[in-house]
Amino acid sequence: MILKGRVLLVMGILLATLTCHRIYAQDDAEFRMEIGGGLGTSSYLGDVNSSLFKNQKVAATALWRYLFDHHNVLKLQANYAGVKGSGKVNDDFIPQDVNSGTVSTSPYIYNFSGSLIDLNCMYELNFWPYGYYGGYMGYKRLTPFLQFGIGGTYATASKKLTANIPVGFGVKYRLGKRVNLAFDWAMHFSLSDKLDNLPDPQGITSEAFKNKDSYCTTMITLTYSFAPICPTCNKAD
Repeated sequence: MILKGRVLLVMGILLATLTCHRIYAQDDAEFRMEIGGGLGTSSYLGDVNSSLFKNQKVAATALWRYLFDHHNVLKLQANYAGVKGSGKVNDDFIPQDVNSGTVSTSPYIYNFSGSLIDLNCMYELNFWPYGYYGGYMGYKRLTPFLQFGIGGTYATASKKLTANIPVGFGVKYRLGKRVNLAFDWAMHFSLSDKLDNLPDPQGITSEAFKNKDSYCTTMITLTYSFAPICPTCNKAD
């Protein structure tokens, strides 16, 4: 009986140790913030580029996330996006030469290359509760997400600053306790027709989002999680 009692005591201690280790591990895997960056491509839509994936250029990003919970996230993101356009401005009417102000008898050809620098504040909504451990809470290491927000954009071609409305989606995967991999796509609707330094070439007045330039970014990002959530919860003093 004494031997049996000791065996049960040892088993109890081992079970408690494993349980505590599991609790510690789960606590250590829950964090309030992420920071990181990524690389990808960008393209612009405007007067000399009507195809979303034409004239792709290199893009880069730096980002910071604040996790309210496993579904709702605030993201600050700074992007560098190369942009390029070339071709006929129009084919359906005799355009005005934007340089001389005179009417031309041939389609106007325009080429430009530059970059866009933006800073965006975005809300991310994870479809599934995003986390490292599943457990009874059902956290998922893989989740799609939607994102939208507001930001500002500086165009080097026109040297103009304007607002932009980013809307997009993505997929996140938790590689480890502190490492997150994501695919991030966003369409940025600007409030300017001067990202390409070619305002209103057809003489159409710009209103709201009508006749405005826009651009998209496609990124692969890697972030590091920090700021543990309640690191002393369920731990002995």
